[in-house]
Amino acid sequence: MVKAQRNRRLAVVLVAFGIAAGTATPVALAAGGDGTISGGGGPNPNAERMSRDRGWVVPFAPLHFGAAAYEAVKTAASTAAGKADCGISATAATYLTLSPTWPEVSPSGASPSPMTLSRYDDQTSLADPEQRAEGLFFNPGVGIWQLDSAGLGAKETAATAIDSSTAAATMAPHMVDEYCSAINSGSSEAQARAAAWGPWNACGSGACEDVYQRLEADGVTKDADVDRYGGAEKRTCTFEGAEYDCLYVDPSAAQGEDAWTAPDYGPAPLPAPFYAFTYEEGGVDYEVRYWMKGDSGASTDVSASRELGVDARSKLSWAEESTLCDTTTGTGNC
Repeated sequence: MVKAQRNRRLAVVLVAFGIAAGTATPVALAAGGDGTISGGGGPNPNAERMSRDRGWVVPFAPLHFGAAAYEAVKTAASTAAGKADCGISATAATYLTLSPTWPEVSPSGASPSPMTLSRYDDQTSLADPEQRAEGLFFNPGVGIWQLDSAGLGAKETAATAIDSSTAAATMAPHMVDEYCSAINSGSSEAQARAAAWGPWNACGSGACEDVYQRLEADGVTKDADVDRYGGAEKRTCTFEGAEYDCLYVDPSAAQGEDAWTAPDYGPAPLPAPFYAFTYEEGGVDYEVRYWMKGDSGASTDVSASRELGVDARSKLSWAEESTLCDTTTGTGNC
């Protein structure tokens, strides 16, 4: 990530990612570390159990995957295999990287949606402490691999986790490295795959190995109707006078498997549509999710900020806002 220089600030509006220059000075109680703090929560054992219980993919169901996301995974996995310090083919690395995605977000076998937002963690530490609207909720797991701020997603934003290209570039080398570490320590190939999938609860009962074997036997059906962002839209936005490339995330527009958008899918509320950006304040980078009042139903715009590297369950900063403009649609404070 490029650091801020003088009055320049780097930003990516949720489900967004870009660099912009601006001279506006952040005000108190705006995006960043100011605001009302929520936190004190930890992992939810029930969330881990639900993930494992729902992990098994429907038997004999064809495995579909977004065409753009598949190419991103194939490219990243091939590069990782070429740099690996153990013997693994590009195809094996691709299937290794793909295998957790269906158990985590699409047990139907339909194309996993890059927009998927976790619905199992329902801790009050993730909700707006002012309770301005039900949809003001910071889902900690994001994307095809459900990158979570408590683990592999600690340094990711919702934008980079939803973007199947940037997420694949992170996940493929991670899994290949873990696989090779296990192989070089004497593990069998199956044991090494299990080690690579260790962070994913849905893999704990063997569901990911089952998917891997199915991929080897039948491959993947590529789905051209699921794009790189899974239905999230890249737009241009301004925040506090600076212009940013941004991405708008609306769960109702999810491409691919959208069971997670159903009201009763999990105990956590479905978030209202939001923007997100990476915001620099005092030398610290924050992931910001920004809800316009017209989307959330609250009486004011609201932001929730997480310092990158910090679990969202342990600390979020919530603040009233009013300065975001979606210049693509003319929505907000324009």
